[in-house]
Amino acid sequence: MLVMKTSAYFLTHSTAILSDALESIVHVAATAMALYSVVLSARPADESHPYGHGKIEFFSAGTEGGLIVVAALVIIFEAVRGILFGRELAQLDLGLMLTLIASLVNLWLGWFLIKRGRRTKSLTLIADGKHVLTDSWTSFGVVVGLVLVRLTGIELFDPLVAIGVAVNILFSGYTLVRLSVGGLMDESDRTTLEHVVDIINTRRTPEWINVHHLRVMRSGQLAHVDFHLTIPFYWNVKQADAFAHAIDAHLAGGLESQAKVLTHLDPCVPACCPMCGVAQCDHRTMEFAAAPRWDVQALVGKPPYRQ
Repeated sequence: MLVMKTSAYFLTHSTAILSDALESIVHVAATAMALYSVVLSARPADESHPYGHGKIEFFSAGTEGGLIVVAALVIIFEAVRGILFGRELAQLDLGLMLTLIASLVNLWLGWFLIKRGRRTKSLTLIADGKHVLTDSWTSFGVVVGLVLVRLTGIELFDPLVAIGVAVNILFSGYTLVRLSVGGLMDESDRTTLEHVVDIINTRRTPEWINVHHLRVMRSGQLAHVDFHLTIPFYWNVKQADAFAHAIDAHLAGGLESQAKVLTHLDPCVPACCPMCGVAQCDHRTMEFAAAPRWDVQALVGKPPYRQ
């Protein structure tokens, strides 16, 4: 694709095609980084990286986003130069054909990468797929611009289309950088968080007196889930440990990707009695009123009996 677009630029001297070729150069560099990050993120956790190597994917996505932003700024610079000083175009028909072929190939490749990335929960593949799709739409925009030049003879369309392309990929680059920064700062994964809450609600029994301080963090394909669970204080250690392990296994099995679940057990206190549905309890100090509703807001916060 890069060779085709570069050839099209040297044939036509079009700023719009130059913008497309520059984005492809960025994509080639980003793909090399993506390949390395996918291989590295697949390595298991070790002594130096106890939480695995998944965060390399955020570095990869951030690097790709940064390169896209740089490419967009270069495109705008060249387009402004074209508007101010002009640029003679040539062999538009051949340039159009090469660009159109490249855009169709990229459209299919981008769709394939995003589909595979969502299935494997790989941020790198999703980022690379979005970049390829952006590249494809960029090429379509370039084709439209060159068709306008070909039909009207107004060469000003060429740099104007290039600026439009630059603004589009600038937004794409910003989105990738924002996503990578969120991942590196352990921003909560809202989709996975809601899924975990759904699993907890389906598994809920009266012995689950309260769930709080729920945290979900994603590192590559691995999701880390931890939360506090309030259980009857009179359970012995063996009983409580078996209960916690069963919960961890159920949650990990319910998530589509790999998951590590850590449950911190809290003993109940008298203030828990109104929300505790355990039928036979010799230590109850207040009657059971109703089990509280569990949603994301309730489970990520503090326990209601300690607020």
